[in-house]
Amino acid sequence: MSDIEALKKEKQGLIDKMLGMQKQFIEYEHENGVSGKDYWASEEGLLAGYRQEYLEMADRVVDLAHEIVGSSRH
Repeated sequence: MSDIEALKKEKQGLIDKMLGMQKQFIEYEHENGVSGKDYWASEEGLLAGYRQEYLEMADRVVDLAHEIVGSSRH
């Protein structure tokens, strides 16, 4: 597997995980409701660390996309 193929595989894996997280969040929201406090400051359950984990994955996806095409984010 080439370096580019490995980067594409990693990027797709992250996207798949992010889509799974979105689906879980939507199901959770429909079942339980989500307040702003829950979303921004939850310390337990599904939402604990959700935003940070999602943000880190999204940043990595952007970085991978730039690396794949040979461009720079900054």
